[in-house]
Amino acid sequence: MDYGFCDLLVLVCLIEDPGSKMWGVVRHKSIRPAFSTIRHFSSAAKEINVREALNSALDEEMSADPKVFLMGEEVGEYQGAYKISKGLLEKYGPERVLDTPITEAGFAGIGVGAAYYGLRPVVEFMTFNFSMQAIDHIINSAAKSNYMSAGQISVPIVFRGPNGAAAGVGAQHSQCYASWYASCPGLKVLTPYSSEDARGLLKAAIRDPDPVVFLENELLYGESFPVSAEALDSSFCLPIGKAKIEREGKDVTITAYSKMVGYALKAAETLAKEGISAEVINLRSIRPLDRATINTSVRKTNRLVTVEEGFPQHGVGAEICTSVIEESFGYLDAPVERIAGADVPMPYAANLERMAVPQIEDIVRAAKRACHRSVPLAAAA
Repeated sequence: MDYGFCDLLVLVCLIEDPGSKMWGVVRHKSIRPAFSTIRHFSSAAKEINVREALNSALDEEMSADPKVFLMGEEVGEYQGAYKISKGLLEKYGPERVLDTPITEAGFAGIGVGAAYYGLRPVVEFMTFNFSMQAIDHIINSAAKSNYMSAGQISVPIVFRGPNGAAAGVGAQHSQCYASWYASCPGLKVLTPYSSEDARGLLKAAIRDPDPVVFLENELLYGESFPVSAEALDSSFCLPIGKAKIEREGKDVTITAYSKMVGYALKAAETLAKEGISAEVINLRSIRPLDRATINTSVRKTNRLVTVEEGFPQHGVGAEICTSVIEESFGYLDAPVERIAGADVPMPYAANLERMAVPQIEDIVRAAKRACHRSVPLAAAA
């Protein structure tokens, strides 16, 4: 079932009516914790994939807070283009799981208006490449309103969907928007890698009082990861702005986010066979960026390799390099190595596409250069 704009606009003018099934702004707000309190759980881990982790997080947050609702193209009847919203329409009904017209500018703007009113929209873009149609609402309507209203207007909204390169979808469907949105004050930008990341960070994003850009990866949806009993608890939530050290090491620091974390971990395994101990940092949050964890690691290893899928110029890696130069320059024993996507629109041909995005061997070579275990890049050119 498709909903027109008249149906959707009902969302921004809902009023509290105790006798109605419609949900509106609750006058007496209860504040849930930003992240989970300490509890004792079994250490046994269960494997779930990222798709299931996102679905369960949405389900639990919608169950816990009647102000949370989901809107986007095909999120209802079709259960999401990637089945992230599977079962939610049947459980919560069309008032809280809304199929929208194919107009990102329209439903993103309606979502921001609903957030102004005190609701907590989760807006799904079928791909973040389509968020370009809605960027005025994301930047000017959502990100800046709290500041421009002197704190009188909160905008608790989540913009989520797949980001970055997939496979064979061409230049217009393959961009990484991490550095685009991370450059804007007022937004928080999260980039989950594992199932635990997906669950904990999405819950944190939905509970946050500010607009959050939640960048998933299409190729990770079907990947399974072990998840602890603690992470499966409905109260579980990860703190925004805190990176995770996925693998400890002492010779070189490798920072990465989203799909590139997996590549960095595989590169670290290869490096270990050659006697190089790599520390891998899963950034999780691009804005705010956990500069403390990055700099602490670099001061231990004395070397840094940054990895990202996005374009190299003005990228996330460039910001990390600047932070390390400003705060830990005296600890560096080698130039910083920056691995990024090629500075070209994404090619469609599979062989060229592979050359345009970072590969595991690129990370290995960069780490070896940083550790003075190979021919310098300039000499090899």
